[in-house]
Amino acid sequence: MTLHIPFDNSYARLPDRFFTRQTPTPVAQPGLIAINVPLARELGIDPDALASPDGIAALAGNSVPDGADPLAQVYAGHQFGGWSPQLGDGRAVLLGEVIDSKGIRRDLQLKGSGPTPYSRRGDGRAWVGPVIREYLVGEAMHALGIPTTRALAAVTTGEDIYREGRMPGAVLTRVASSHIRVGSFQYFAARKDIEALRVLTDHVIARHNPDAASPLDLLDKVISRQARLIAHWMGVGFIHGVMNTDNSHVAGDTIDYGPCAFMDAYHPETVYSSIDQHGRYAYGRQPEIGVWNMAQFATAILPLIDPDMDRAVELATESVHRFPDIYQDANLEVFRAKLGLTSAQEGDGDLINGLMHVMASSGADFTNCFRGLADGTARDWVVDLATFDTWAEGWQARRARDGSTAEDQEALMRASNPAVIPRNHQIEAAIQASITGDYTLFF
Repeated sequence: MTLHIPFDNSYARLPDRFFTRQTPTPVAQPGLIAINVPLARELGIDPDALASPDGIAALAGNSVPDGADPLAQVYAGHQFGGWSPQLGDGRAVLLGEVIDSKGIRRDLQLKGSGPTPYSRRGDGRAWVGPVIREYLVGEAMHALGIPTTRALAAVTTGEDIYREGRMPGAVLTRVASSHIRVGSFQYFAARKDIEALRVLTDHVIARHNPDAASPLDLLDKVISRQARLIAHWMGVGFIHGVMNTDNSHVAGDTIDYGPCAFMDAYHPETVYSSIDQHGRYAYGRQPEIGVWNMAQFATAILPLIDPDMDRAVELATESVHRFPDIYQDANLEVFRAKLGLTSAQEGDGDLINGLMHVMASSGADFTNCFRGLADGTARDWVVDLATFDTWAEGWQARRARDGSTAEDQEALMRASNPAVIPRNHQIEAAIQASITGDYTLFF
């Protein structure tokens, strides 16, 4: 069966200094783990052709599909606050872009496809664990309605790679609205390449923000999307783990699932990265880091905002300072829904914070406690029952003032509080099984 992917590669038409053309490195013996059939159809790709030997070869990087223009993107970034002037796709190759069934341009990228000029002495490969994790978490985020990259397919390579030990290799085919990051802008800003900054800005406006009238308008839109994205993360107890500027997506998608997790026991200082020793990317600090990342984006595009640098700084600062208010409004909207509230009233923030305080002091399970609000079991997840009961009295009084029916409120709570998330211990179990070639827990 012939594989056909309807490529239309706009990023590859940008100047050569935006990337390095790079074909994937073939592997020894590719094998199929999974095809995301609904996503394939959405992209206009025959899932049966993807699962064929020719399709698996393309997904592993052993062949390049017709119309692809494979490349590795270059970018820079702040990693845990430290500046890295050149990063880039060190283990990924962008095959190209397609226009999906909704008319949206989407990237197709192979992750774990071998070394590139940006690998920094790495092997450019991925082992099966991170591939399984990104596939499961990304698809869960999509199911929860949170903007995210997605997984089209996962394949094994028939080769072992070495991390803490010998592990089976794998390649993820990732789908994204683009792979353009704050770090993409930082790369050219650091080199004072104003022409490249302008080209990249025009490209992002055309691709993601066609209604943006100027670079300053683009900044405002990126800030709004990032603020709303983080509010959605907070609403499901998600910890990104590595909110570096090279992992901050300009279209407001969740990108680069490394050490990430949905919290079990709630506490705002929870981290999920062994290298985050100081809690820079803790759950409760994610909004603060969002502001910081947006300040770096604003700094990168200052020359495009106004020729008078003082005026540019003033305008950009005003934009960045709007982030907390946008985030707060979005966060209240998310958590009001989690409490079944359909209207905005004074004191809602205190009501939400009151529950979070009880949960933190009890180490309550984030997902189960919120889900329990609709069925009356939330109290089972806390230790300080007296404080919870006092809070619950205020919550019930607020529900009575809401102007909606109890049935509507319970339906809203069930819609806003997932019953099932990808629990980290379940993901780890699927990963451990996959090491032996058993994918039953993954499916």
